[in-house]
Amino acid sequence: MPFIFTTCSAGGTVIDGLFEVQPKVFGDNRGYFFEVYSEKEFKAAGLTMTFVQDNQSSSSKGVLRGLHFQTQHPQGKLVRAVSGQVYDVAVDLRNGSKTFGLYYGVILNSEKQNQFYIPEGFAHGRWCGNRQIP
Repeated sequence: MPFIFTTCSAGGTVIDGLFEVQPKVFGDNRGYFFEVYSEKEFKAAGLTMTFVQDNQSSSSKGVLRGLHFQTQHPQGKLVRAVSGQVYDVAVDLRNGSKTFGLYYGVILNSEKQNQFYIPEGFAHGRWCGNRQIP
């Protein structure tokens, strides 16, 4: 299996739909290769979203991209660090959710190539620190 899907929890409570995703990285002296996304593998893990857009942003050290979310056209997100590392946090803002208000943070690292799947209804933000990431 080219991915490991790990559920995320806060205080021992699993936050439904939130996953850390670890792709299998194939590396040698020339570099590396890995699948960022596979519809088949994500569906097998219960992630049945349809990706319609792929974005990339860059932030300088010391930048905090505050919590943001969409109310009119909510989006799920698959987040990763292309270079260096960031601390990414997701907060459950889904009305009626048993985990409403709970949050989870993960360090995304370009060497590890881990990813963070954040479903619709969550706010998320990231910090690109110039000091040790928490």
